[in-house]
Amino acid sequence: MKQIEAFVNEAYHSVGGNKQEIAELKAEMKNHLLEAVYELKEEGKSEEEAIEIAITRFGGEKEMRSIVRQLFQAQKTFAKWVLWLAVIVLFSSFALFEASKLYQQKNDTQNTNAATNMYTILQKDKTISEATKQKIVAIVQSTDHIAQVKIFNVHDLEAEYGSPSIWANGKKADPNYTIERHVWAPQWLMNDDYMYVTSDWYIKMETIHMESFMYIALFAGLAVYIVLFTIWATVNAYHHRRLHIGWVIAFALFNVIGYLAYFITDKAFHKKTTQNALT
Repeated sequence: MKQIEAFVNEAYHSVGGNKQEIAELKAEMKNHLLEAVYELKEEGKSEEEAIEIAITRFGGEKEMRSIVRQLFQAQKTFAKWVLWLAVIVLFSSFALFEASKLYQQKNDTQNTNAATNMYTILQKDKTISEATKQKIVAIVQSTDHIAQVKIFNVHDLEAEYGSPSIWANGKKADPNYTIERHVWAPQWLMNDDYMYVTSDWYIKMETIHMESFMYIALFAGLAVYIVLFTIWATVNAYHHRRLHIGWVIAFALFNVIGYLAYFITDKAFHKKTTQNALT
């Protein structure tokens, strides 16, 4: 059956890739061809005719070589892009997390500074006059994330409600002064829990708050990365003819560690196979 051996070798000539994988694929193709030859011989064909017909059915040397090369190239390209996409998603999610964190830290600092400046003005002016309002508006407009400010006079709240709970009073009482402005951000990013309380004034602000977003971005990115990495590792294991559900679970749960375990056992498996073939 030297013709079949030559045909298989020619089909995989100059095909790049894992040597063990190529050897296994060559053996598989050879077995298919031999089975076809035996079936044709049982139908009454001579060995030479059976070999020629079997090879023709496979498409001939040139066509088969082209198909094999395209198949390997497509597999390698797909796996490469999946891995690159996984890495890009991973680093992008971390970058977005850090950028959102820095933005929130800047907002927190500005919130504190704005509330402190408002309180200083209120303490100095004693009442909320038109001049006081203009100063407060200027402070709010100097930021890019404060959407609303409500100012309550603590003494008025205590006189009206008689409760020491400033936060509870503020939720059901009308503010002494309110300023609202449009801030470019979806409503789910807005948070109205920032409060600045003294014995005289209670300042409550609605601001952009990035904490929820940055954790959503981080965990969503990690989830996409894990899925893509699992696909890449699964494709590689499939190419090496060692894919089973246990490895897929290991890739999904343990990620790089799972793939390292697969890589080590795969090397050991090929070494043992080679030693057995030599003995």
